[in-house]
Amino acid sequence: MRILIDEDTAIQLVAPLQHLLRGHHVQHVSTIGWKGKKDRLMLRDAKQAGYDVIITRDRNQLNDPAECVAIRKSGLHHVRYAQRQEGMHGLALALGAVIAAMPKVMDELAQADGQRLVRIVGLEPSRRYELTDPSKKAPTYWPR
Repeated sequence: MRILIDEDTAIQLVAPLQHLLRGHHVQHVSTIGWKGKKDRLMLRDAKQAGYDVIITRDRNQLNDPAECVAIRKSGLHHVRYAQRQEGMHGLALALGAVIAAMPKVMDELAQADGQRLVRIVGLEPSRRYELTDPSKKAPTYWPR
C-alpha cells in the first residue's frame, strides 16, 4: 500500500515507518511538493496519485463536515492520532504510539473490504521505564 503522511506530522516518522512497513511505500507531503496544500485538495490528489492511507494528527479535520465528505470521497484509509502533550516528550509519546501501532494497522487494512477510519490511542505519559540504583538496592543479577 501507499501511505501518505500529512503535513501536521513530523517528517521524522517516515524513516521508522519505511523500516517497519517493508513492502509499503511511505512518503511525507513535504517531499512530494504538497506542503501547504489544503486538506480537501490533498485528499483528492492523494487518491488520484494512488495513495491508500493518510496518517494525520489534524485535530479539527473530523469536526468539519466538508472535510469529512472529502475523506469519504477519497476512499483513503484515514489514520489519526493525537499529541496530548506539547514539546519533545509529547512528540515522542505520539510518534511512539504511531510507530508501535502501524504494523498491525496495516495488516488489518490489507484485509479490509472498504475504507476504514483508524484512531491510534496514544501512549500514556506515565513512567515507561524502571530505574534502579544498584548501590541502594542491587538486583539479584548485579555483581556484589
